[in-house]
Amino acid sequence: MKEKSIYITDCDFDRLAELLESVKRGYRHSHFTKLENELERAIIVAPKDMPSDVVTMNSTFSMTGMASDKEEIYTLVYPEGSNFERGRISILAPIATAIIGYRAGDTIEWDVPSGKKTLKVIKILYQPESTGNYDL
Repeated sequence: MKEKSIYITDCDFDRLAELLESVKRGYRHSHFTKLENELERAIIVAPKDMPSDVVTMNSTFSMTGMASDKEEIYTLVYPEGSNFERGRISILAPIATAIIGYRAGDTIEWDVPSGKKTLKVIKILYQPESTGNYDL
């Protein structure tokens, strides 16, 4: 599957790059490398120019796992705000790395230990940038 363009705000890019530097000092995981790769290929935009249908940091979105039709709602957060039981996924989780920067309607493939998993972003329920919250 050809990689689609992904979008990240300049603020999120800077904060994520700093986060990666701090976690890499302790240890290295392949999904950290994947997040680095996503940042390297991202189209970086000013928060006010972010399309409203993109999953950004602190966005709430619905998605399906494609293997089932069950729609689930998640919020993409920084590690300190994560709580999987409440649907708050840390950007350091492989699924979050796979989905950041994609748009509603996009299908994403990501590697899991048993192979590949396919996800589909259904809808962006809340995106900070589209409501003028540029510094969350």
